[in-house]
Amino acid sequence: MEKLRFPCLVMDHDDTVVNSTAVVHFPAFLDAMRQLRPEMNLSGYTLEDYFRVNFQPGILPYYRKVLGFSDEEMQREYEIWQEHVARTIPRVYPGVADLIRRYTALGGTVCVISHSVDVNIRRDWQAGGLPEPRLIYGWEQPPERRKPAPFPLLDIMERLGFAPKEMLVVDDLKPGYDMARAAGVAFAAALWSHEIPEIRDFMQAKCDHAFTAPEALADWLFLREEGEA
Repeated sequence: MEKLRFPCLVMDHDDTVVNSTAVVHFPAFLDAMRQLRPEMNLSGYTLEDYFRVNFQPGILPYYRKVLGFSDEEMQREYEIWQEHVARTIPRVYPGVADLIRRYTALGGTVCVISHSVDVNIRRDWQAGGLPEPRLIYGWEQPPERRKPAPFPLLDIMERLGFAPKEMLVVDDLKPGYDMARAAGVAFAAALWSHEIPEIRDFMQAKCDHAFTAPEALADWLFLREEGEA
């Protein structure tokens, strides 16, 4: 009989559960740049380039500090992003779907902490045939309650009664790592959405655990009772 290494699994959404950067966020970024910074030539800009910006400095610092977006431009960028989100449902990674269904079948609690919006997360999970998360903390939260702030993890502990040692955060980017560290929660890097060496090297060096395939995470997360083959 299997048992769980952690009774509470806290999943990121984008590029951890669904392949959203490739099919939603990157096209939305290019669209926003065409509208808000038409003078920039992005003809050679690749998905890997966008992944790197998301990793360092992060997309919001990039917009604010590198490109100097005003409040009005940030609002328009958000609207463009939501237009793309509304018309494209990203695919759930098959190995992740199997893991989440297996995890909840064994009585595990799954929560989501993401920079996507709650309603879109629920839509994507429903479209992928996944059980509804117990709690979701998305972009609709005020800034001080979004990751990398530890608030979402601390709130899960308070509301559901889990100790830090009973929780595992699975995320593909540094804000999730920073949040987990601040809350004293174990962190596993989800490295199956890309093969960018500098991002993988950082996550593998800094994180408690790192997995390049959902199946590898599952092999580690699910424990067999002693004496079983």
